[in-house]
Amino acid sequence: MSNKIKRIAISTGGGDAPGLNAVIRSVVLAAELRGWECYGIREGFNGILLPERYPHNGVVRLTVDQVRGIGHLGGTILGTTNHGNPLRFATTMPDGSVQEIDRSTDIHRHLKQMDIDALVCIGGDGTLTIANALHLQGLRVVGVPKTIDNDLDKTFTTFGFDTAVSFATECVDRLHSTAESHQRIMVVEVMGRYAGWIALHSGIAANAHAIVIPEIAYDIEKIAAMIRNRDANGRHYSIVLAAEGALPVGGQHLVQATAGSGYVERLGGVGEQLAHDLQLLTGKEARAVVLGHLLRGGSPTAFDRLSAMRFGAAAVRALDEGHSGIMVALAFPNVNYVALEEVAGRMKAVPMDSDTLQTGRDIGICFGD
Repeated sequence: MSNKIKRIAISTGGGDAPGLNAVIRSVVLAAELRGWECYGIREGFNGILLPERYPHNGVVRLTVDQVRGIGHLGGTILGTTNHGNPLRFATTMPDGSVQEIDRSTDIHRHLKQMDIDALVCIGGDGTLTIANALHLQGLRVVGVPKTIDNDLDKTFTTFGFDTAVSFATECVDRLHSTAESHQRIMVVEVMGRYAGWIALHSGIAANAHAIVIPEIAYDIEKIAAMIRNRDANGRHYSIVLAAEGALPVGGQHLVQATAGSGYVERLGGVGEQLAHDLQLLTGKEARAVVLGHLLRGGSPTAFDRLSAMRFGAAAVRALDEGHSGIMVALAFPNVNYVALEEVAGRMKAVPMDSDTLQTGRDIGICFGD
């Protein structure tokens, strides 16, 4: 594959995460130093797939001036979306029915018409699955791992995760004093659909007394027993941290919205359910706090800013070296390249032999099992 590149495009897809703007800035600066032009696709790939939404600027020029001062900002200047998967794009047919069709070739065609030589695709598992499909069609693609859930395989961490954990930890820190003052049970629900990294790390850091994660089905009576034991020992309050995808033994995920065409099933309600059940079992007042999208917002931590900038620069280096179909991945002390096919469709759950999980057990945190 020829290394000659004149123009590249950037796409940010999936849920937003602190550090996205830092990646965009890093890619643009590194590309401009090589004499390349940078373009940004708005709202994932919708800037191409839904031209009526952006009739004049679905793919916009990104210059050094346009990315100045954005590295510390949350969100993404390009916009993002969880909907509009080009591999399964919801389309209204002539008879009025809605069908999912593969429109990935439309993206390839549009970028070719614009003389764009390569794509930097920033996102989580779903976005990188799309990136791999585009690579297999012949488009030069490099992926950048992004998710606050830290559930992408083959990378030590993803940018956005440290910021989410730091904020969740601060919130739980604040809840200790009010829970102790009122002798309550406080249940804090954080994001984590199928992987409990945020709950695990913030729960241990903030001295939670119980942590429930999707990887370990919980027995509500064991959590209640822990709370009663704390009461018996003069500790009349308890903090329970729950990932949104946690589920009881023999139970199912709590769902707030059913999956539709192009939509992701929305989990939620486990915090309220835990508070309700624990109040019944212990006789203590229990309250639930849902941090939800607060974890996605705000400025990235220094760690996430640096990770994002390293990922962005590494993505440009990879393209300059002639690579395609790879994801840049953090493997201390360096950033490595791994094949997109090794990442697409795979999720990194909390392993049962995790040292962090074992640390929680060693210091007496209850995991409901």
